[in-house]
Amino acid sequence: MIYPPRHPNIPNSTWQRPLGLGWEKPYTVRYPSNLDDGPWHGMPLGGFGAGCIGRSPRGDFNLWHLDGGEHTFKSLPACQFSIFEQAENSPPQTYALCTEPPEDGSLGSWQWYPTVRADGKNQEVIPSTPHSPLPNTGTYHALYPRSWFVYNGVFQTELTCEQFSPIWAGSYQESSYPVAVFEWTAHNPTDTPITLSIMLTWQNMVGWFTNAIPPQPPLSEGGLSGVPVRVRDDGSPVYEYQPRWGDSTGSFNQWIVDNFRVGCLLDRVRLGDDVQEGEGQLCFATVTNPSMEVFYHGRWHPAGDGSEVWDSFASDGSLPDIQDETPAAPGEQIAAAIALRFTIRPGKTRKIPFILAWDFPVTEFAPGINYYRRYTDFFGRTGNNAWSVVRTAIKHNELWKERIVSWQEPILKREDLPNWFKMALFNELYLLASGGTIWSAADDRDPIGQFGVLECLDYRWYESLDVRLYGSFGLAMLWPKLDKAVLEAFARAIPTSDDNSRIIGYNNMPAIRKIADATPHDLGAPNEHPWEKTNYTSYQDCNQWKDLPCDFVLQVYRDFVLTGKTDIEFLWECWAAIVQSLAYLKTFDKDGDGIPENSGAPDQTFDDWQLKGISAYCGGLWLAGLESAIAIGEILIQNYPPLSPILDVPLPESIQQTIDNYRQWLKQAQPLYQEKLWNGEYYRLDSESGSDIVMADQLCGQFYARLLALPDIVPPECAQSALQSVYEACFLKFYNAKLGAANGVKPDGTPANPDSTHPLEVWTGINFGLAAFLIQSGMKDEALRLTEAVVRNVYENGLQFRTPEAITAVGTFRASHYLRAMAIWAIYLAIGE
Repeated sequence: MIYPPRHPNIPNSTWQRPLGLGWEKPYTVRYPSNLDDGPWHGMPLGGFGAGCIGRSPRGDFNLWHLDGGEHTFKSLPACQFSIFEQAENSPPQTYALCTEPPEDGSLGSWQWYPTVRADGKNQEVIPSTPHSPLPNTGTYHALYPRSWFVYNGVFQTELTCEQFSPIWAGSYQESSYPVAVFEWTAHNPTDTPITLSIMLTWQNMVGWFTNAIPPQPPLSEGGLSGVPVRVRDDGSPVYEYQPRWGDSTGSFNQWIVDNFRVGCLLDRVRLGDDVQEGEGQLCFATVTNPSMEVFYHGRWHPAGDGSEVWDSFASDGSLPDIQDETPAAPGEQIAAAIALRFTIRPGKTRKIPFILAWDFPVTEFAPGINYYRRYTDFFGRTGNNAWSVVRTAIKHNELWKERIVSWQEPILKREDLPNWFKMALFNELYLLASGGTIWSAADDRDPIGQFGVLECLDYRWYESLDVRLYGSFGLAMLWPKLDKAVLEAFARAIPTSDDNSRIIGYNNMPAIRKIADATPHDLGAPNEHPWEKTNYTSYQDCNQWKDLPCDFVLQVYRDFVLTGKTDIEFLWECWAAIVQSLAYLKTFDKDGDGIPENSGAPDQTFDDWQLKGISAYCGGLWLAGLESAIAIGEILIQNYPPLSPILDVPLPESIQQTIDNYRQWLKQAQPLYQEKLWNGEYYRLDSESGSDIVMADQLCGQFYARLLALPDIVPPECAQSALQSVYEACFLKFYNAKLGAANGVKPDGTPANPDSTHPLEVWTGINFGLAAFLIQSGMKDEALRLTEAVVRNVYENGLQFRTPEAITAVGTFRASHYLRAMAIWAIYLAIGE
């Protein structure tokens, strides 16, 4: 007989934290309007676009992204694992496995897991001294999409709970599933039998995750139904969201026995035949066999003291086996519970799986704009399929874990990569699940569905094109079909227009929302119609931005190159939009010198930073964008006609004429860029401001050109000198290399203006992009030193699983859950196999 291993194999490159240990001075938000939930964030569970749930290092479930694009952060104490343990001839001990009791005083009969407190006090552990810290009672580990709770020093049993969802590179089915697996490993190290009971309780939350605030009429010129549009400090229109938290009227619970599978199905009475947003099911389940006893309680009161389940469970690990499908009355809360009791012989190990699944098939954006989620392609669209998800998980969870390990293992085994880098590399992928992610069901036009991740929870619009120039590397490298789906959505949006006018936050002037042929900044917001209604942000007039068209072209060619240079149809899908977007951008070349000029208003991704004339950042992207477009055009001519007969494409002669124009523009622009901006050490910020600022991302265009094996846009020796200047001024001389690279400082590392915003911030994603460029240029040691400074700032200061856009020198941050930080995968790409 083959016995399970004594302990799960936890990689040594996880992010780790003692259970319940707080942060003495976690970073806090820079601006009061920004979201700051505090540091108690853990790895999210759930598939891309299926909604996700987060469980913190305290052991509580507290993040609820079950309504597409919306964020709820509240601990729900009744959703919890608990352990009963009794060794032979010893009194039992029972704990709910969260280190903090409920703040509202509920569940007062429960005993909560002992741990080390953030304030230095101890709870049921041995005393400590100033020189001898308290022993911890367990450790939380995370390496997305897996995490572990290891419990030490409380139970005689050696207990570990591994939790994961079926997410691995190249999976376009399982990675969408609304499911979490909790695999318990229990080992008895003693010489006497131990009786153990594992209980999972869950509150019926069906119907909570939809907006309780009545919908407003759509935005229109002049305001909202005649009332001026309220605008946040990020320039976006205000929209109000409040989940129907606690609205459980009509909820009911069912006890399910299905061969060796047992579970509690949480449902709700529905008023109509067609499933609406928020309607569906939750389910938690496990497996049993003759060596185990299963107990349940189908309806108890989570707002009370919890004694209905705790008294019997704490006594002997059992539950009273109550079935009660009575729907909840108005104002009533209900929950359900399962417990598995078994005995572990001395020296033996048991493995017990628990499954949590949900089925909320519909996401509604603006009223009446409904999409089915991607997972419904595999489980149906009725909202009655949570048990089907459970059955699938019970059948395949071991295979799923094997596939996750097979994907991660080659990277984890690399001795040339430090553990902190491996940790952050995988953990930064958390955003693909918890970034307000939407992933629609497939159709004829979109055979993989449509996909979107928010720029962040403060800037709540999808797939900001300037941000994803760096931030999409993880998606492009691991799930390239999804990245191409995003870019195809941009290609469809470029020729469209929206003549509605709105007020621009930066200057309080009116501007048209979307000009035809202008490349949109984003693919819309969760309260409108993502993918179809673009340019939701209004802090700046993004029709005037000088980086977006080139960002689009570069990402299209990048995805083509990274996927083997074979997907010619993808290039055909995007070609017309490429031509339109670059022609539009060329209209900003007011003096006809070949390079579009920046206007003096912030008109690029650093949207609080003025650039004037030819700029190093946008000018370099223009040169690299032209090179990419020329390469794409040549490929299309060589592969004419397209395989798809439905594509309306130009003749080869027309394509040739277009790329001849691009060559002429490039020939004109490239020497001018060098002449106007090179100062002998680095590239000036721009040609007209007279600034001596060293801009960290001044040569993003050169990085992309080299990445895509295109001709250098600047002389290599100049690029090397500029990189050295950036490394020294923006990193080494900026707060002694403790934070990362500032966006822009003087050559001695000091600010040009101490009151500046963007120049003095350390942007996580920009730093990762810069590190990738350093590696390209033979400066790997410098790149890793820079990356490590940023990673440690995030993961040592309570910012894990909510990585911000920006960090400051005074321990503040801006824009958590930010898309650009997935640029860490560009570093891995630059390092190579």
